[in-house]
Amino acid sequence: MRFYNQQHDYYCGIDLHARILYVCILDSAGNKLLHKKIDANPDALLDVIAPYQDQIVVGVECMHCWYWVSDLCLDYAFDFVLGHALYMKAIHGGKTKNDRIDSYKIASLLRGGNFPLAYVYPKAMRATRDLLRRRTKIMRHGADLKAHVSNTFSQYNHPSPNLQLRYPCVFRTMLNTHSSPM
Repeated sequence: MRFYNQQHDYYCGIDLHARILYVCILDSAGNKLLHKKIDANPDALLDVIAPYQDQIVVGVECMHCWYWVSDLCLDYAFDFVLGHALYMKAIHGGKTKNDRIDSYKIASLLRGGNFPLAYVYPKAMRATRDLLRRRTKIMRHGADLKAHVSNTFSQYNHPSPNLQLRYPCVFRTMLNTHSSPM
């Protein structure tokens, strides 16, 4: 596990959601300069972090909607780091958790050098990555369905069919293997 440990004058932790952001900005001494809830749009975020240009690092937890924050930081030359969600949970997975606390913890982890890094995918590769993830999910779902059919045959002590389940004629064959429960 790698940690982000570069020093900055200001540290911005963002708890990211689809429609809102909780933003916490700490100075190098750990004092809260800003802690507020804003709309999840580029203009609102820029209004908050623009006064700290060239002196701030922005950190977010790796969630489903981090792309636009990364692109915004890249476009406006803000340092951006992406936190590994699983390792962050292990580091600060306390009992009291809410969005305000999470944004503060993210900023604190950045400031303390304990922010676990995740890979920030380049913009050009994100669509390919997302497509591969969706394909993998669909393939796993298909495998689960085939395993379910095979397990159902085993449940009734029938030999497992070695059939191509994607063909409609196979379904008719399978219907004839079980006696009707009625």
